[in-house]
Amino acid sequence: MAQAPSIFTFGELKKSGYRNRSIKEELRTNLIAHLSQGTPMFEGIQGYEDSVIPEIQNAILAKHNILLLGLRGQAKTKIARQLVQLLDEYIPAIEGTELAEDPFLPITAQAKEILKTQGDATPIRWIHRSARYSEKLATPDVSVADLIGDLDPIKAASQKLSYADERAIHYGMIPRAHRGLFVINELPDLQARIQVSLFNILQEGDIQIRGFKLRLPLDLLFVFTANPEDYTNRGSIITPLKDRIESQIITHYPTSIELSKAITEQEAELSETQKSQIRCVDLVKTLLEQITFEARKSEYVDQKSGVSARLSISAMETLFSNAERRMLLNKENNTGIRISDVYAVVPAITGKIELVYEGENEGMANVAQFLIGKAIRHEFEKYFPNPEKKKKNKDKTQEPSPYGSIIAWFNDGNLLELRNDLSETTYKAKLDLVPGLKALVEDRFPSYRETDKYLLMEFLLHGLAEFSQLARNQSLGKTEFKDLFGSLFNNPGSNEEFE
Repeated sequence: MAQAPSIFTFGELKKSGYRNRSIKEELRTNLIAHLSQGTPMFEGIQGYEDSVIPEIQNAILAKHNILLLGLRGQAKTKIARQLVQLLDEYIPAIEGTELAEDPFLPITAQAKEILKTQGDATPIRWIHRSARYSEKLATPDVSVADLIGDLDPIKAASQKLSYADERAIHYGMIPRAHRGLFVINELPDLQARIQVSLFNILQEGDIQIRGFKLRLPLDLLFVFTANPEDYTNRGSIITPLKDRIESQIITHYPTSIELSKAITEQEAELSETQKSQIRCVDLVKTLLEQITFEARKSEYVDQKSGVSARLSISAMETLFSNAERRMLLNKENNTGIRISDVYAVVPAITGKIELVYEGENEGMANVAQFLIGKAIRHEFEKYFPNPEKKKKNKDKTQEPSPYGSIIAWFNDGNLLELRNDLSETTYKAKLDLVPGLKALVEDRFPSYRETDKYLLMEFLLHGLAEFSQLARNQSLGKTEFKDLFGSLFNNPGSNEEFE
């Protein structure tokens, strides 16, 4: 943070040549400089370069208040907070006033009195841009007094003021944000009568408190955020208020797996130990993102509620934590992420999705495992042939299945149990029991690391289960693979998958 200017009085400020600007003019001027110089804006916001960010820039150039409208987990609040970077680093204000008042344009009786009595000797304080951001989460209990202000009888009594005296007012959050950014998150949750109190500020730029004749011309940029689902479930933005918010900008989820992976890797909070001692291949990262994409189109998930990007982020953190726990239990120095670790992220999924009636019937945990299975099935054909598609030779005879020896081993009554806490040595030894499994992986991926080949061997088994070639039971910290038909006859209804 740079040092504030060495100017301490109003007289010095005037001699310095300082010229005051409204906050919207300040943002516009600084944005023009950013665009002219090509300096980056909105660091850490990915996927909005051609959609949301240009629209925000247009709104600032037009000096508009902004409504960011989108489903949860679309970086609306993060964007609002980064607008602070477009403010001047420091602005001057009159020392000793409740509000951050411009010495060239005082708005309260208190500030006007200080300037009248002290003139050019009026003391000046400098406010850093980080202090010019205010944020309020809209909740049903928010009152007009909270946002705008109210008469303070204790203040009036202690200072022996008349109730008609402006100095008896206790200012709310919005006046105290004067000359700054004021963000209201989840605007539809604000009661309609409270939304009405914002009309005058947005249209006329001033506030009115109870019966006072006071009209404070506040200098603010409002940024509102809202979820479209709120319009029908919990509340709505009243039409006259929407009419006064000049720019409504629609946010969206990442449009590609690669972009989603980049966001997750940027946002996931992993320890240095996890980063250095746990290997995670691209396949697993893709699977995590595919789970989120599957949830966003699943018939079991309420699509109007949305599936936050926080699902992938929480899942990534849980994934590494599960692998780290296994590494510690086995007293190993490093480990690799396994497919079984992906199933450990179920708790990270269940809290991030809202289910429709059909999903509620299936159960939250079952839906989470179903989504993981769909992601595995989606990625399987990028690595291995679809076991349901029968290939034919030139003489039109059917080619033997590449999975024949693997499936035959299970058909002979063999069972493979992979516990989540297996050491690396035991994990590999277990997978080596299945004939043809390693040979198939080595044939298709000869240049892969040995550890990665074992991950693909496990992935192959999970994929065969998703294509109904094997039975898979997921329970109590372990995964069991066995003959599909034998498991159906011996324990009908036990297979966890559902359509």
